[in-house]
Amino acid sequence: MENREKKSTPQIKLPTKSPYASYFKPMLESFAEHDELNEVIKNRVSKACDLLDSGIKLFPNTFQKKHLISWVKDTFEPLSPEELEAAEPIEGITGRIITVRSFGKAAFLTVQDQSGRIQCHITRDILGDDVYKSVKKFDIGDIIGVCGKLFRTKTGELTISCTRVMLLTRSMRSLPEKYHGLKDMETRYRQRYVDLIVTPKTREIFAKRSQIVREFRNFMEEKGFMEVETPMMQPIAGGAQAKPFNTHHNALDMDLFLRIAPELYLKRLIVGGFEKVFEINRSFRNEGIDTKHNPEFTTCEFYWAYANFYMLMDLTEELFAYLAQKVNGSMQVPYQGEMIDLTPGTWKRVTFYEAIEKIGGHAPDFYNDYSKVREYIKKRGEKAADTDNLQKLQAKLFDLDVEEKLIQPHFIYHYPAEISPLSRRNDENPLLTDRFELFITGRELANAFSELNDPIDQRLRFQEQMREKEAGDDEAHSMDEDYLRALEYGMPPTAGQGIGIDRLVMLLTDTASIREVILFPLLRNEQKSNN
Repeated sequence: MENREKKSTPQIKLPTKSPYASYFKPMLESFAEHDELNEVIKNRVSKACDLLDSGIKLFPNTFQKKHLISWVKDTFEPLSPEELEAAEPIEGITGRIITVRSFGKAAFLTVQDQSGRIQCHITRDILGDDVYKSVKKFDIGDIIGVCGKLFRTKTGELTISCTRVMLLTRSMRSLPEKYHGLKDMETRYRQRYVDLIVTPKTREIFAKRSQIVREFRNFMEEKGFMEVETPMMQPIAGGAQAKPFNTHHNALDMDLFLRIAPELYLKRLIVGGFEKVFEINRSFRNEGIDTKHNPEFTTCEFYWAYANFYMLMDLTEELFAYLAQKVNGSMQVPYQGEMIDLTPGTWKRVTFYEAIEKIGGHAPDFYNDYSKVREYIKKRGEKAADTDNLQKLQAKLFDLDVEEKLIQPHFIYHYPAEISPLSRRNDENPLLTDRFELFITGRELANAFSELNDPIDQRLRFQEQMREKEAGDDEAHSMDEDYLRALEYGMPPTAGQGIGIDRLVMLLTDTASIREVILFPLLRNEQKSNN
């Protein structure tokens, strides 16, 4: 029989003889291997026990919040000292203690809620000896409720003179040091809750993200689009060329995929008779992670019957200008040292091959030569699979030498049909499609096209995609017989588009990394990342 050593439970010496101390023992044991942090926790446990000994509950739920701190400031900041003196006391302010300055018989606390910060003044004379002694054991990070009269300090700062202070939540961990904050990037993403507490910029980004999504929805509804919901678990991963995540439904004994795009389901709704639909959706792609990509991401896809991709260009210019004006108050958006002009009518429109030639600097006799393009791509350190046809290599050439140069808004349109399996062919040149991608700040923000509604052409393209999949391309599109059946019932001429919400938020918040605009970006397992 295998002899296994049992991991012994660390022996912890409780920091106080209080009868409440044993309650904290499991938590202290979890910190036994982290000596420095353990001492901090022990100090907080000792204070917590003192509070319990004096009859103070650590996690009560009896104090009612009545006002946001922003409301207090907006309402009372303009008042004179005399008007503040005559004003009624403020009731029901809650927040987390961010700073403490103690002066013996008095102290100043800075309290923060989701709307802002305000200074609170506590004194022994007003609160009494016992209450003041308990409040002095409160720590940075504790959540409290206060009531009191407003006044201005000698420096003119609006301050609450507290007549009541109540502990609402005891914080057992200390926040990062005031002036240095949370600097390690991975810690910021992994412990986003702490990042939100101590980094005002982070809170601003996510408050603005919420506003962007809300205004996006308002815009679409005002244009007559109906919001819908489509499956996130799908039997066929369709609507894009990407590697999916696999899952399994036990009751149905059925393999499923997390959706890579909602496109094919939304177009089924167009077949069904809804003429304008949109979905703000989460999609999942089993691909790499960098400053522009996260495996779980948010897009808005919308489909418009009896429209074409040129109409979508106009709508997109109007949408982005609307969002910039609503969120930032201007169509001129600062981004990483550049001023991006989102004013409708100023956006560039360049074909795919014109972009490779005029922006990328490659002549047609080069980019139409399979061997030359393949060799060039490999010299640049990029992969060129044996299954890549000329058009796929041209797309990689575009990514290498064109994309990062598209700082101001550019619609790149008329992509090759071989790399656009769901797009309608152009009437004048069937080798091209009525498709565009939108690029701003050197990255793609949207993909759109006049939809392919010919079921025979669509079947042939699916078959070509299946051949590529069998040849080893794990991002090639699968055959979707039900979608083909829907097209065979007849889909009206339609234009559809997907806009990356995460990248849109990056643009409108002047943020360089996608991880900064996703509350909980995917990270390596914490134990693995520490090894």
